[in-house]
Amino acid sequence: MDFFDAIKARRSIRKFTDAEVPNAVMQKAFDAAVLAPNSSNVQTWNFIWCKSLDVKNKLIMACLSQSAARTAKELVVVTADPALWRRSQPYLVDYVKSVSAPKQVIMYYEKLIPISYRWGFLNVMAPLKWLIANGVGLFRPMPRGPNTRGDLQEVAMKSAALACENFVLAISAQGFDTCMMEGFDECRVKNLLKLNSSERVVMVIGIGKAADSGTWGPQFRIPKKLVTKEM
Repeated sequence: MDFFDAIKARRSIRKFTDAEVPNAVMQKAFDAAVLAPNSSNVQTWNFIWCKSLDVKNKLIMACLSQSAARTAKELVVVTADPALWRRSQPYLVDYVKSVSAPKQVIMYYEKLIPISYRWGFLNVMAPLKWLIANGVGLFRPMPRGPNTRGDLQEVAMKSAALACENFVLAISAQGFDTCMMEGFDECRVKNLLKLNSSERVVMVIGIGKAADSGTWGPQFRIPKKLVTKEM
């Protein structure tokens, strides 16, 4: 499917048919998700494919038993956790060294990433990072964050959302459909999947083949001129 056709074909489907989603379709979409742009390439996300019937049924309940979850043939939970920088850093350091990246790039991954992505117990490192960033910012342009755990979770969630977009467009390009759900009980989802305290649930994605009654009407957006600006 053409890229722009895939964008137009993607709809938030509220009801799916009983058609199975081939494993190859899911794997190709996961491959696309991994290629999404993300902050510093640390890839602080997880895509959890809930295949167990027991887990799936409990997840449906946590998603308020909405039809998009009940009728989906597959359910994927997307999480974001800034603490996952530790998982990625060794690979990134090895990579930048293997391609003879500039010294400042190697230093960024060896030294600055561990500082940037740590917040300390009760955000103890946040005030120091804030003082340094804003002090330097008095004399030249300087990123003023992220500093706290909440700031870093926000960065991780932005990156995860970009990966979600890649995933659902890859599903659409293969002739299947999705619903990106934010209507869920995050506490119950985290308990079900045994997530840690710094991990946030970004969304639950239902995947399947759209039923005839899967959407309420034609696609609608407010006028483009309201959301695009020129300065």
